[in-house]
Amino acid sequence: MHAASNEAESTALRTLLRSLGQIVLQPNAITGACLLAAWLAFDPRLACAALTGAVSANIGAVLAGYDEAGTRDGLHGFNGALAGLAAFTWIGDAGTAAAVAILAGMATAWGLGPWSRRLRVRGLGVYSSPCLIVTWLWLPLVMPHAAATAATAATLTPMHLAGFAQIPDGVLAGLAQTGFASGAVPGLLVLLGIGASSLRHAAWALAGAGVASAVHVLLGASLTSFDAGLLGFNGALTALALGECGWLAALGGILLSVALQQIAEHYGLPAMTAPFVLATWSVQSLRRWRRTGSPGATGKRAALRRAL
Repeated sequence: MHAASNEAESTALRTLLRSLGQIVLQPNAITGACLLAAWLAFDPRLACAALTGAVSANIGAVLAGYDEAGTRDGLHGFNGALAGLAAFTWIGDAGTAAAVAILAGMATAWGLGPWSRRLRVRGLGVYSSPCLIVTWLWLPLVMPHAAATAATAATLTPMHLAGFAQIPDGVLAGLAQTGFASGAVPGLLVLLGIGASSLRHAAWALAGAGVASAVHVLLGASLTSFDAGLLGFNGALTALALGECGWLAALGGILLSVALQQIAEHYGLPAMTAPFVLATWSVQSLRRWRRTGSPGATGKRAALRRAL
């Protein structure tokens, strides 16, 4: 009985950590532990936020009767973790943020099933889209206060670029921002976590953050944003998602994510990871279209075969 209890606790812990690791697309408990360490190094509130959201989402997945293997791999919990992070980032009051994190985490899990089936038919991954949808639903209710909180957070930890020596810090901060954190040390912990799962993926994430940050700066983005990691995280996630498709697809996706983020910032929209999701979907759709051909072309080929 005692051994069975220990095994159940170990399985639950691995499931929770994999849910955190899936934030950077790695179904790995060590990756999740490194992300947890990154949040603790930056702000322990974020660690509580991610754990609250992930636990809520995993409970929601169990209640919804989702596939146990998917839950164990963290696929049903990571959007809840992201939803919790968003709640604690945008909402200043801890009690309100915790309540929103629990409800939002549950909502991402319950909506995941039908939403993932729709995307699967089109050959697309879910990524962080459930978190984005749920967060956009409640964010307008707290948007004025959230903007003030974000502005305060930006002034609390100013990091000014001081030559080439600071460039690695800005790129690493971009990796930290994949989990709403900032700073070189949290970013290094995220990189180590990705590397524990796959050195190749770690290289893609680092390259994606670097390329995206460089292009943003060339387009006139502020160096303060670069220091905070706000320019690199969508590029890092896009590179992770598209790296297996080849460097050309990954580069195209990164550049598209930069363009989408620039547009969102121009109009003052809370894009979060939407540029990564939309850019990845666009590249995946284009690759699928190239493999299968347009519907019209497919119909013409079928008609020609029948005629012959």
